[in-house]
Amino acid sequence: MSQIDIQLERPRVEMLFARYKDQIGDDYPGYRNHVYRTITYAMHFLGNDAEYEQLVETAFVYHDIGLWTDHELAYLEPSEAVALADNEKFDWGLDPEALRGAIHWHHKISPYKGVHQKVIEACRKADWIDASKGTIRKGLSKDIIAEVEAAFPNLGFHDTLLRLAKDYGGSTLVGGVKVTLGIVKW
Repeated sequence: MSQIDIQLERPRVEMLFARYKDQIGDDYPGYRNHVYRTITYAMHFLGNDAEYEQLVETAFVYHDIGLWTDHELAYLEPSEAVALADNEKFDWGLDPEALRGAIHWHHKISPYKGVHQKVIEACRKADWIDASKGTIRKGLSKDIIAEVEAAFPNLGFHDTLLRLAKDYGGSTLVGGVKVTLGIVKW
């Protein structure tokens, strides 16, 4: 029996993605699976508490969206802006500071402390697990991570990030530096 709840379909996630799927284009399958993996990890850290589910799903659909909507390597602020605008436009009623924080701090190296700490920290840990392809485990076993990765294969997502760094930065090296300076938080 699994030690982590894996939901292969999340209607809210699919609804949120619908308006951006064409913009994401060929990168969509890999990004979608990255989003599903990170949601799975974050919800696990939150004890699958339904109170956080809509916020976590929304934050992860939007957390990297600025790569495609704004073609920016420093994509946190553009991603936050799109998420906050849609939250208001579609009247989702999500706490804007929690939504912004979950996106803004998801690359923070050290633990997040502050308002909305529980959900922001769960999102931060989840993204580090996936960004590192499970090298950083944040307390999860290799077996649990392998189970999540089997349910939602990578489909070239990490290669997409390298390609976008080169496309938007002029070279993988310059793009990598721009990404690091633009998104990593201490």
